[in-house]
Amino acid sequence: MCTRVLLFISVIFSAEVFSAPPTNLYWGDLHVHSNRSPDSFAFGNPRLTPDSAYKFAKGETVIANNGDSVTLRKPLDFLLVADHAEFVGVFPKLLQRDPEFAATELGKRWIKALDESANLGTVVGEWAKLIADPTYEQELSAEFRTDVWKENISFADRHNDPGKFTALIGYEWTAMIKGNNLHRVVVYRDNVDKAGQLPPFSALDSQNPEKLWAFLEEYETKTGGNIMAIPHNGNISNGMMFQLESVTGEPITAEWAKARAKWEPLYEITQVKGDGEAHPFLSPDDEFADFETWDADNIGRTVAKQNEMLQYEYGRSALKVGLKVEEELGTNPYEFGLLGSTDSHTTLSTSDEDNFYGKFLDSEMTAERMTNQMGGMLWYNWKLAASGYMGIWAEENNRTSLFDAMQRKEVYATTGPRIALRFFGSWHFKKRDSKKDIAKIGYKKGVPMGSRLGDAPKNRSPTFLISALKDPDGANLDRMQVVKGYLSEDGELQEKIYEVAFAGQRELDEGGKLPPIGSTVDVSEASYTNTIGATSLQTLWEDPDFDPGERSFYYVRVLEIPTPRWSAYDAKKFGLKDIAEDVPMVTQERIYSSPIWYSPKD
Repeated sequence: MCTRVLLFISVIFSAEVFSAPPTNLYWGDLHVHSNRSPDSFAFGNPRLTPDSAYKFAKGETVIANNGDSVTLRKPLDFLLVADHAEFVGVFPKLLQRDPEFAATELGKRWIKALDESANLGTVVGEWAKLIADPTYEQELSAEFRTDVWKENISFADRHNDPGKFTALIGYEWTAMIKGNNLHRVVVYRDNVDKAGQLPPFSALDSQNPEKLWAFLEEYETKTGGNIMAIPHNGNISNGMMFQLESVTGEPITAEWAKARAKWEPLYEITQVKGDGEAHPFLSPDDEFADFETWDADNIGRTVAKQNEMLQYEYGRSALKVGLKVEEELGTNPYEFGLLGSTDSHTTLSTSDEDNFYGKFLDSEMTAERMTNQMGGMLWYNWKLAASGYMGIWAEENNRTSLFDAMQRKEVYATTGPRIALRFFGSWHFKKRDSKKDIAKIGYKKGVPMGSRLGDAPKNRSPTFLISALKDPDGANLDRMQVVKGYLSEDGELQEKIYEVAFAGQRELDEGGKLPPIGSTVDVSEASYTNTIGATSLQTLWEDPDFDPGERSFYYVRVLEIPTPRWSAYDAKKFGLKDIAEDVPMVTQERIYSSPIWYSPKD
């Protein structure tokens, strides 16, 4: 069964008002691809449909493309199959010689090419050229795309079981300007009756995020529904994801900032293509910043990474940049909550190190996957991160409640472990509150993660109630940190990391650093023990450096003790020898809360 933390919450009086306080923790993945994504289909997944994805997420056994019979150890509470909007569902229709597709100009051309070559690779080659061509004009009619879209999302409605399992509706908008990643997952609050009224907006319609936001506005106006977009993988955008100009080169405006803040309230900070929280160049004093780092180039592998790009690629840096934009334009476009997803293209949502099924078929569990290249041509599979999932604090497990929790940012990211986290901020918490039910106190006297603190009372610093409970089936906890970003009064963006709770008898040094907890990992056996670490951490922390004149944000990072990485499990399982030295074998998994923000009173 899924892990949920059930807490009694009284009537609340705080800056955040909910119809019913969120008492349940739900786990899921908003970013999985089935065979209806052209790249998933082309790179070895012609068989597993959205139906397979939902079955697997619910705990049913499915047959993976490598022939394994697979079952998720702990079922999820929700899932979104986010197939690419660009040519969604077309490849299966091509092989079936679907009459509706065959009647289109694109269908005629592709079927002819397939018949003449008897090789899907010929069509895959043209597909790859078309999606990379900024001048390509959509050849499929809105009517055809709407029909395919309705067919696609019908899978979600068949598996949606409010109260037990939520199948959210959505897709991926896959813009990639000059090889730079600008991808977004689009999520609907609605059922098929509304979501099916308009075909998905794809990068073939426009690669400009502003055009996507205009579509989201159009959707809500026409249908009365609700929708949002979630960017991901800024780490391979070569500085475009959080830049200070539009994709057409103009400086961002107040209207631009308001639109981005409205339509993109969340950011996918960790997933299979690297972790996007922090980078060691940007955060040299953060010993944990270099985690599953992908920083060689962009997603198209067309331009090498330059250090000046990095501040506009990573989540922590973007949160800081947002403070400065707010100071100048009045709106923070990067005031986002944090989540993790898998971005699995195998249809299997797995983020456990010992049960990781990769990105494409060539990174499913085989003896060869570590030396193969992802998709046969991109990065070596050993670089893939077994990330991640998201936790949502919500009233109920249904589309409405989960979407509303995402909208208010009461969510957090995990690289895999289902660690239960609570995080509240207030001007009025007392030390004794940390010994109580902190959710009850937190909603009554403060605000949860994803919120803003109100005006600072005179001579007061913000206080934070934080608790973390280990994954019942996972590793013990090493430490709990608060990451603070702020805009100093001299106009400089700064950050500081505070060790606020930790396991063992360690002591902070004069610089506030905490010694490592040690390690019980036996790489050769791909094993560890929970003889170190803590099962839970809970504290009240007050910012000792608070300046009421400085814009700031705070988020929580919790780290587990060291454990074997999926590469170590592979080495043990397949008896692998002579593994390259740069392949990491040990990891330290973690969670990231959505921030709490503070702004000085104007």
